[in-house]
Amino acid sequence: MNRSRLARVDHPLLPLFQRAVDSLTVGMVPDSARPYRGVARHFLIYLESEYPNIFTLAQLRRDPHILGWLTTLQSQSPPLATRYYIHHIIQLRGLLQELADTEHLPQLAHLLRHEDIPRPPQRVPRALPPWQDQALQQELLRRNDLGSNVFLLLRHTGMRIGEAVDLSFDCLYAATQDQRAIHVPLGKLKTERVVPVAAFVCDLVYRLRFFRSLDSLPPDGRLLARHGSRARLVKRLRDYLHEVTAAAGISARIVPHQLRHTYATELVRSGVTLPVLMKLLGHSSPAMTIRYLDIISTDVQREFDMARSHPRHFAPPPKAHALSPNPISTASLTLCAPRNMSWKCSAALCQTVLCDALSTAFPIGLPKSSRLPANSTSHKIRQRLAG
Repeated sequence: MNRSRLARVDHPLLPLFQRAVDSLTVGMVPDSARPYRGVARHFLIYLESEYPNIFTLAQLRRDPHILGWLTTLQSQSPPLATRYYIHHIIQLRGLLQELADTEHLPQLAHLLRHEDIPRPPQRVPRALPPWQDQALQQELLRRNDLGSNVFLLLRHTGMRIGEAVDLSFDCLYAATQDQRAIHVPLGKLKTERVVPVAAFVCDLVYRLRFFRSLDSLPPDGRLLARHGSRARLVKRLRDYLHEVTAAAGISARIVPHQLRHTYATELVRSGVTLPVLMKLLGHSSPAMTIRYLDIISTDVQREFDMARSHPRHFAPPPKAHALSPNPISTASLTLCAPRNMSWKCSAALCQTVLCDALSTAFPIGLPKSSRLPANSTSHKIRQRLAG
């Protein structure tokens, strides 16, 4: 458990950092503003324990205060993930820049530098291998309880777990006469979408409605009952997935978001285009969608063979031009000019031989632009060759 969330912060700089957090996050939603408060608490707890003589902002130095805090982040146990390490640095850097403006201390803006931020790790697709996907779904179907139906719903709709716990009781509706769809509420990107579903997914929603009707909590308009906070429900579902994974004989750690990756990869291999996949996943840019694609070497080879065997567009073969009985001789174009011949004379000699060869190959004549002027160097060379 993170001690910085429980420890009491009693530092002289706490009011200044609180005002900086309020000023910096005034236009943010609570979930986006919360990390800034946590980073401020963590930094002040570090100062209070390691440097208790720091009472003012003017006393802060890059070395040892900031560099020591970075070392503390890197030495945490269990180790802090790289992306969270980057977030901590960016958030504290923003707070220091805000304090530099409001407290008129420009040196604070240079305590954390751009080179302190490591390069973010390359995100790789985390779709489940086919055998793990099959084993997990078989175990979920065998259980057929509340948690199993939730994760089967995630697997076959591509929803995030946070979106699933916010589903309304009447999320399933008739898009057309023969087509059903699920209305996915506002999610991570504050966007909502409609996902078409098959009959199997409709049965999952019906079973979740049945489980909701058996719950002791009164109806609140949600598909999943909450015995406590939203975060507590998400944690219960995550723990349930770890239990199912172990029961299915899978030793690897599987998180709910991998079901979303698996759903996206399955659609791509089925031929779904990128714009449609963006719509189904609720992404706002193609770059976000491409990260979810698990394109392996076998997929590349299969697509290449398919394109070669069944091309979409047939290019017409090039037409062969009929040449005269006297084709241009390659040897006539390979000229060996004397060493003492200037570059102008060499070029003129090449032009003369080329024009003579073309005139022989195409008796109909050359265009006027290709004829040699009477007073040109090439014309004089032709006269010398003829004489």
